[in-house]
Amino acid sequence: MLFHDRTHAGQLLADRLVPYAGQPDLLVLALPRGGVPVAFEIARALHAPLDVWVVRKLGAPRQPELAIGAVAPGGVQVLSSRLIAELGIPPDELDHIVARERAELDRRLTAYRSNRPPVDVRGKTVLLVDDGLATGASMRAAVASLRPLDPARIVVAIPVADSAVCTRLTQQADQVVCLYTPPRLDAVGQWYEDFSQTTDEEVRNLLARTSGQ
Repeated sequence: MLFHDRTHAGQLLADRLVPYAGQPDLLVLALPRGGVPVAFEIARALHAPLDVWVVRKLGAPRQPELAIGAVAPGGVQVLSSRLIAELGIPPDELDHIVARERAELDRRLTAYRSNRPPVDVRGKTVLLVDDGLATGASMRAAVASLRPLDPARIVVAIPVADSAVCTRLTQQADQVVCLYTPPRLDAVGQWYEDFSQTTDEEVRNLLARTSGQ
């Protein structure tokens, strides 16, 4: 285990991101829920605003932890055709999974952002943060949904990720900052002493603290 908890991971990751400190166009975006405590420490250390970019993993039937893809704002959808074929998931079942996760994405947007206007990333350097990546589907969807909004730069920042996932992300993001890249990462929680689930309330509280509300 590398990290005590997500707060500790965020503090270590913030040390690697110090060159971005003080940039006037800097924005930290967290993938909720687990990415928010990590991103909170980064935003605080770099004196940058924090917000969320809601993405939903598409879990395989009967294996919900196995990502067969992800959905993101703007109608973005990333699918693993290989896994879907290997698992024999029929189109109607896939459609059901996508619809369910789209509904949950909308619910979380309302829960976390309420009536605030959409995040404005145009011309900004965006630090896109999660607590770790196994398949990378959610992060790939996040980058794909952000790119059309014309940010100046997208930097993916994660404490731990599968090495092959990090390599693939360098083809999408402008930079990938990852503290640890094991050759095989089956479960992100294996790298944390405390990987208890982050709640909606914790997400809202951290967002309120960083905005000074």
